[in-house]
Amino acid sequence: MPAEQEPERGTVPAAAPARAVASAEPEGARSRRFPSVTRDTARPEGGGRAAPGDAPAPARQWPMLAVLAATAAGLLLTAMDHPRIGCLLIGSAMIAGSAMRRLLPSVGMLAVRSRFTDMVTYGLLGVAIVLLALVMEPDPLLNVPFLETAVRFTVR
Repeated sequence: MPAEQEPERGTVPAAAPARAVASAEPEGARSRRFPSVTRDTARPEGGGRAAPGDAPAPARQWPMLAVLAATAAGLLLTAMDHPRIGCLLIGSAMIAGSAMRRLLPSVGMLAVRSRFTDMVTYGLLGVAIVLLALVMEPDPLLNVPFLETAVRFTVR
């Protein structure tokens, strides 16, 4: 196919759907069915580069690298026998990722799904990890009254 006739990326050539449903529809009608073969996928909103294209690769992906660095530091602290501080850092990194996904127009590889889904997923996981770090034994910083009863019935 010559370059001037090549369809845009992500579109199906006009002849392909017509051949597939030529006997089922009158001439000129277009099918409302999804194509049987996916040609391309849409980038998530906010999935563009977080810095200009001429910037080095780490600068273009700084939101994702910041979350990964904080998570790695939290895992290192957990491995060095400071599990509460490490888990708080990991949960805080997830909450920061949720905030960056909400506030920044473009976050690079931190954008996986739609903006709302990413925010809810990162935020809920971050809050859950922080809460688990706060009720961690020994000497929990947060005392949840029904937690002792729930543990007694499920574990003991």
